[in-house]
Amino acid sequence: MKKSDTRKALPDFTKGPIIKALISLSIPIVFANILQTAYQLVDTFWVGRLGAEAVAAVSLSFPFLFLLISLAGGLAIAGTIMVSQYKGKGDIEQVDYISAQTLMMMFIVGIIVSIIGYFLSAPLMHFMGAEGDVLPAATSYLQISFVGLVFMFGFFIYQSLMRGVGDVKTPLFIVFGTVLLNLVLDPLFILGWGPIPAYGVTGAALATIGTQGLATIIGIALLMSGKQGIHLKASNMKPDFSLMKKMFFLGFPASISQSTRALGMMLMTFLVASFGTVVVASYGIGGRILSFIIIPAVGLAMATSTLVGQNIGAGKIDRAAKISKTSSLISFALLSAVGVLVFLFAEPLTAAFIPDDTEVIQSGSQFVKIMALTFGFIGIQQTINGTLMGSGNTKMSMILSLITLFIVQFPFAYILSKHTTLGFEGIYWAFPITNIIMAIGTVIWFSKGSWKKKNITEDPTIGQVVEETIIEEGAQ
Repeated sequence: MKKSDTRKALPDFTKGPIIKALISLSIPIVFANILQTAYQLVDTFWVGRLGAEAVAAVSLSFPFLFLLISLAGGLAIAGTIMVSQYKGKGDIEQVDYISAQTLMMMFIVGIIVSIIGYFLSAPLMHFMGAEGDVLPAATSYLQISFVGLVFMFGFFIYQSLMRGVGDVKTPLFIVFGTVLLNLVLDPLFILGWGPIPAYGVTGAALATIGTQGLATIIGIALLMSGKQGIHLKASNMKPDFSLMKKMFFLGFPASISQSTRALGMMLMTFLVASFGTVVVASYGIGGRILSFIIIPAVGLAMATSTLVGQNIGAGKIDRAAKISKTSSLISFALLSAVGVLVFLFAEPLTAAFIPDDTEVIQSGSQFVKIMALTFGFIGIQQTINGTLMGSGNTKMSMILSLITLFIVQFPFAYILSKHTTLGFEGIYWAFPITNIIMAIGTVIWFSKGSWKKKNITEDPTIGQVVEETIIEEGAQ
């Protein structure tokens, strides 16, 4: 006999005020993203107490960890897309089954990558140029990070699944708790105290594993309790490699899309480096300001993805389109207003990062001013990208990311800086040019409406497997 469903009731985002839904979903996501940034700042602060070699060890590891985060984030998006569409359709059994399979897929990928990465850590760090005392520290940090990779993947997917069903508050509370715990564990493991030895750089990785491991365990326990928006059942955990393959190819383009941003930062940095230390510092400060400024846009984009997915699943395509338009307008207005403020206070903002270097302050504030008034166009790109994700058009999102980097941003930056009288300022001007061109391009593509034609819930092969699972449960 089928047990009664005890999961908590979640809002129905297929009806009701759109702006209210966007706000209720995006605000917790924004706070969670800010907390994640604080998480990284705490690590940086305590590692910095160990000196330049320790900071170098962590810095050399970061590109590989960032790529892994991109992989995990992209694959997790597949869970958000499928869960949100089936939630909108009202097929809760599908939601439970797909959630279990997504979690299994992430654990399998996480274990495979962990094993390979652990044994390749030393060669990778050597390839990055680590030598002397930095090499063993960087290798140890990366190896420990690889060991705990399965926990990072696990919590990523927990957040994505909960976002898919519309619960963004529970993950926020867990992230808040892990940040507080990290505040305690970082100095304990890095510097040591009492019976706890000082692990140095390795301690930072151990603290990260500890907090992420706890977060993953709590998340899975909540899912297994059946009292959340998803009920994780043992009967759904048997690997369905056919479904996992579909999810992998749905999420992998999103991974490429996120990795492209990392690659873009590296390419632009190589170009910037040719103009000297002042320009490198100015570019770095501008990049940090930009990464913080777009957090609200990313929050709105994630909220848009969930709402669009649920409404497409419910067959409410017109409402999904209205959600995307509303979110784009809000994001454009919000980031434009922020851009005006940043433009007006560019110098003090830049000086906050490097107060004693007037040359960098002047160049950095110039870069910030050139970018600032086009922040609103970044908001449009982000929210339409959220629409792409929610509708399952991850390949188009990947294509737009590749176009942004290889056809627009880097070529403009190179040509303007190397073949015009602008010099290094040409790199700065490539950013607003890219923002405007890509915003116009994404709006034109959105207006064509091809994104409306993809509904994952209409795939009969997924539904067939779930129906068979339900029949088996009923027979037991």
